[in-house]
Amino acid sequence: MTDRRRAASFSRTFLATAMGACLVAGCGVIPGGSGGPGDTITVMTFAPQGTKATNMPGMPAMAKAYERWANSKGGINGRKLRVLTCNEQNTPAGAADCARKAIAEKAVAVVGSYSQHGRAFMAPLEAEGIPFIGGYGVSSEEFQSTLSYPVNGGQPVLLAGAGHQLGRACGQVALVRPDTLAGDSMPVLLNAGLKANNMGEASDIRAAEDSADFSPQAREALADTAGAASASKESASKEKEKEKAKEKEKGCVTAVLGERTETFFDAFRRADDKHKPQISSVLGSVSQSLVDRTGGKESPFEGAYVTSWYPVSSDPLWEPMRKVISEHSFGDGGVDADDSGAQTTWIAYTVLSEIVKRFKAEENITARKVARVLNQSESVRTGGLTPDLSWRYQDMRAVAGFPRIVNGRVTFQIVQSGRLVAQPGEQSMDMTPTLEQAPRAA
Repeated sequence: MTDRRRAASFSRTFLATAMGACLVAGCGVIPGGSGGPGDTITVMTFAPQGTKATNMPGMPAMAKAYERWANSKGGINGRKLRVLTCNEQNTPAGAADCARKAIAEKAVAVVGSYSQHGRAFMAPLEAEGIPFIGGYGVSSEEFQSTLSYPVNGGQPVLLAGAGHQLGRACGQVALVRPDTLAGDSMPVLLNAGLKANNMGEASDIRAAEDSADFSPQAREALADTAGAASASKESASKEKEKEKAKEKEKGCVTAVLGERTETFFDAFRRADDKHKPQISSVLGSVSQSLVDRTGGKESPFEGAYVTSWYPVSSDPLWEPMRKVISEHSFGDGGVDADDSGAQTTWIAYTVLSEIVKRFKAEENITARKVARVLNQSESVRTGGLTPDLSWRYQDMRAVAGFPRIVNGRVTFQIVQSGRLVAQPGEQSMDMTPTLEQAPRAA
């Protein structure tokens, strides 16, 4: 009897020890783990919220809505989706903290996120083999790291596209941009688009990213573009050149300041009511919600040129995303379907879903396996919102500083009657060839 009790006690001790060792080693299904059907896939989406500079609350909110929607349909390929969110705080420390949280929670990918601090978050993710899918494209590391899988061309193609858009309409261009590391590449990229249209370089006007007063920059921009008409006329020696010069008499001011773009143009409007240069910006700095908030048809952005990565928000291609938002975005303060951050996150999660579906039903999913599939798979479709996307070696492009741009497409838009619509006469355009001719910007 005594021997039996000893044997039973030993068995219980052995079982407890084995289970503890298994949990430490990560075997079995635990929160954040990922394996076969019925298991949970953990991912993270991070973005700055509540900061004094650019905020992107729509990105984590869209991610949570996608999580609810996917799980309401039984998950992705039979696997439950677990989305972690993190406030990146617009600081290197905040970005690094979010990356470390993703590692600690065994995330298989970081999806649809925003950060200017690529060095801070990419290094920890690279060390653990965690892929970064569909970032907003504001840091150069997103187009350099072999573990980054961008869905758009980021700031590089937007700025080059803005240069193309303005190069056809302006006599002189002034660029107002943040005095940050990310902002330092903007003049080179904008000038690449201008140069492709035989335009001179834009004047480069720097501003503190979190400034509340842009009056000095507004006055400088007005001064830099006031002589555009005379400069254009003087350079026209032939009749055809005179006609072109007449079309391009207007000076143009483009501001790429994120959430502070509105503050700048408010100061710009008050600086001089008589001199009215053409104004412009890019997706993320100007949005439909901003136009609505500032007066709609009476908005100071009426007539503004805007360069975007995606189709206009009224395009039927966005209808699946709008349906998910309307049915599953409760509790997140609502998600704006016109928000470029939310749109990018939707596309990034579409990519994640397509990649997960390429795993066998019984196959364990890990971060390194997700990266391997991304590196080797045929193109991923995004419902027409982007060209088909692929990140194989042969898909990389010879863009100095941005070799992982695989989607250089931009669309040209204009604010008309209070709505962002496609610019008449302009088709979407691949800016990769323009960027391939540009000097290294990062």
